[in-house]
Amino acid sequence: MVLEKRQLGGQSGHEAGRRLLADMYQAYTGKPAPAVFTGKRGKPYFKDADLYFSISHTREMVFCVLSEKAVGIDAEAVDRDIKISLAEKILSPKEMAQFEKAEDKRLALLTFWVLKEAAGKCTGEGINGYPNHTRFSLDDPRVQVIDNHLVAVIEDEG
Repeated sequence: MVLEKRQLGGQSGHEAGRRLLADMYQAYTGKPAPAVFTGKRGKPYFKDADLYFSISHTREMVFCVLSEKAVGIDAEAVDRDIKISLAEKILSPKEMAQFEKAEDKRLALLTFWVLKEAAGKCTGEGINGYPNHTRFSLDDPRVQVIDNHLVAVIEDEG
């Protein structure tokens, strides 16, 4: 698995993400990136390549992961505002118990959010309604802070 990031540099998140993906694919395989297609639920993929990817962007940065397994990534700026009241709708009981004990509720909620988004991208299911059926943990090692962004990367375990 390869994870890279880049400043948007005046490009849209979509443009910067696709450019980063093309550069990463070229560096990893030595070949130009193949065409990107979109699945029924909107998950982008390479049709004739044995590599998977996922892209996430914020107002400032784009993050891309390239993997030999299905993968999902999500990133949020650490200082992003988020409505704490969302916790009641999107957290499972196990997650809510951790959230209630957390000193920094905003950071805790963002941590759960990036995990839920990355998982939805990995499976291609996305987030439907209120994703309160997951069982993530605040100390999940798949979440890291990169350049003041919380970044979660989830690879298919199969």
